[in-house]
Amino acid sequence: MKFEIEDVTVYFPYDNIYPEQYSYMVELKRALDAKGHCLLEMPTGTGKTIALLSLITSYVLSKPNSPLKLLYCTRTVHEMEKTLAELRLLHDYQLLHLGPAARILALGLSSRKNLCVNSRVLAAENRDSVDAGCRKLTASWVRALAAENPSVPSCEFFEQYERAGSSAVLPPGVYTLQDLRVFGKEKGWCPYYLARHMVQFANVVVYSYQYLLDPKVAGIISKEMQKESVVVFDEAHNIDNVCIEALSVSVRRQTIEGARRNLTRMRQEIDKFKATDAGRLRAEYNRLVEGLALRGDLPATDAWLANPALPDDILKEAVPGNIRRAEHFIHVLRRLVQYLEGRLDTENVEKESPVSFVVSILNHAGIDQKSLKFCYDRLHSLMMTLEITDTDEFLHIQTICDFATLVGTYARGFSIIIEPFDERMPHIPDPVLQLCCHDASLAIKPVFERFQSVVITSGTLSPIDLYPRLLNFNPVVSRSFTMSLTRDCICPMVLTRGSDQLPVSTKFDMRSDLGVVRNYGRLLLEMSSVVPDGIVCFFVSYSYMDGIVNTWNENGILKEIMQHKLVFIETQDVVETTLALDNYRKACDCGRGAIFFSVARGKVAEGIDFDRHYGRLVIMFGVPFQYTLSKILLARLEYLRDTFQIKEGDFLTFDALRQAAQCVGRVIRSKADYGMMIFADKRYSRHDKRSKLPGWILSHLHDAHLNLSTDMALHIAREFLRKMAQPYDKTGGTGRKTLLSQEDLQKMVISGMDDMMF
Repeated sequence: MKFEIEDVTVYFPYDNIYPEQYSYMVELKRALDAKGHCLLEMPTGTGKTIALLSLITSYVLSKPNSPLKLLYCTRTVHEMEKTLAELRLLHDYQLLHLGPAARILALGLSSRKNLCVNSRVLAAENRDSVDAGCRKLTASWVRALAAENPSVPSCEFFEQYERAGSSAVLPPGVYTLQDLRVFGKEKGWCPYYLARHMVQFANVVVYSYQYLLDPKVAGIISKEMQKESVVVFDEAHNIDNVCIEALSVSVRRQTIEGARRNLTRMRQEIDKFKATDAGRLRAEYNRLVEGLALRGDLPATDAWLANPALPDDILKEAVPGNIRRAEHFIHVLRRLVQYLEGRLDTENVEKESPVSFVVSILNHAGIDQKSLKFCYDRLHSLMMTLEITDTDEFLHIQTICDFATLVGTYARGFSIIIEPFDERMPHIPDPVLQLCCHDASLAIKPVFERFQSVVITSGTLSPIDLYPRLLNFNPVVSRSFTMSLTRDCICPMVLTRGSDQLPVSTKFDMRSDLGVVRNYGRLLLEMSSVVPDGIVCFFVSYSYMDGIVNTWNENGILKEIMQHKLVFIETQDVVETTLALDNYRKACDCGRGAIFFSVARGKVAEGIDFDRHYGRLVIMFGVPFQYTLSKILLARLEYLRDTFQIKEGDFLTFDALRQAAQCVGRVIRSKADYGMMIFADKRYSRHDKRSKLPGWILSHLHDAHLNLSTDMALHIAREFLRKMAQPYDKTGGTGRKTLLSQEDLQKMVISGMDDMMF
């Protein structure tokens, strides 16, 4: 369908549109017109992706003189592929209406592991090894050798891509990762470097959060992007955690030992070069005197990771004299590694600010702040000079230099925490030195400053007013949408006690109570006898899930449950979990029914949909708070309280309830779907906890469903399932319309009946 929003003709590839999609587009257009940032919460399963893509691409088409670029960030490759599939559908529809004028270039960009077509490189098992395998074949010095000596292996795809020169371009169209690989094989070009090259010319780029938020990657991939860009962070409820992880570093004993091995090898390489090609080391020394800004001219294959610290002004300074010479720099790193090893050898937990840590390094190892700040770039330069290609072998020394640069650059927003063992396993010594970032705004600040509009959107952004404080920005639009439904197809319930009227909770003092464990087991047993097809259960942690499933097994509850449905469990092993999910789906498809045990904050809770018969009921056992004794979490809470005046309790509750909402939101993936949600913990009946759930869940949580026991919940479930089995009118013919046709929209615009929306 085709409709107008003010001065923009929106092309929407379906015959009908949901009212909330229309209001979402109106708000999004306001933000684009204001050239500002926005926060939009839209219920899951209401077509958020297609609404975003339709409005932004149509907005660009309506303003041909201002070429806006869309950078769409997703969390997983699976989501990237789904987004590109939606975009292809939309693009075909626009071509049908507008002809060649609507042509765009849209592509996904991922790591070499997902794009490489060279079978020799792909044989490596992990991402770092694939990157190193590529470098061994494509680094400029390897190619120079291969040109003289044909027996030196090189990558034929990259060589052909280089030979094609400026004619190596992607014709307009929408390319998924699979399409890029197929195109690369057909032409004999390297899809990874082709995609990297085409990113700057593309109208739409879909890639991972890291490519914008992690400064080490963003410095290489995203530095060319124009200011006139709209950045979309989809499923962005955890964006503050992604920002923090991008700037945090952990150093363990293994890191120290690996770094020592790396330094020994680099020392040998330096000695070898001194004997054979001393001029190369001298040239590097002279270049460093000029400053690091010169390294911008590296070939794409040699550029590796950019500086982890954000400011560009570092690159304009000259490198400190004491680390200009290669052997001096190696000596400085040896002293730093020795110092860190000494700090790891502690029996107590230590917490320190970056400032005092830098002073301590100066006093004990004689390394000043400026030298620390330049460590990462100096290492990068040295590895180029020494022509090191197996970068995966050098990850340990990279980690040390990453740590040094961040400590030397930031005085605020970080802590250094040294723990001699994991608190959950105090008898196993496993010392770790962590540089923890507490301020999420540090990583995302350059994105807000650089780009015209940043859209942060998800199904669970409640309470929405906390995000501007956490990320330190001012949105021009901040809005939460409800779900328009023709029937109440969501049935949330708060279960506070078992059939024996004993309260249930995963509070620390109650979680191991046998009465609570038994009541949870009984709840699942009763529900498995009533609910058809699939049930998904979320627990607060792996250890709690293991404990409770063991107890159920000993009490015979698990055996009774398995008479109704098969049970599958998420483990920390990705392959095992994928297999379990596969078999869970098979059991639901063949009518046997199944139960899937999963963990909040795990892989399944974040990215797997249990739509239709795969999820008719989801049970959230407990409130998924973070491990509150974690030293890192305590340091972050203290920082949030002092800097942003966010109370500890408020942040912990907000964090736990966005995870709970994320878990239960897995069951509803479209309006034709239906499902029940049970929050099984007495704490959910408290208003301060419950009110932080998204509006679209709260609007269906009736007062009568707030303080239930197992038998009452069972009665409600039976009634709900009976109601859902009746035929219904999908368009909402009676009263409120939930599917709007083109005529409905025109009527609305003419009569100005915006009240029809809500």
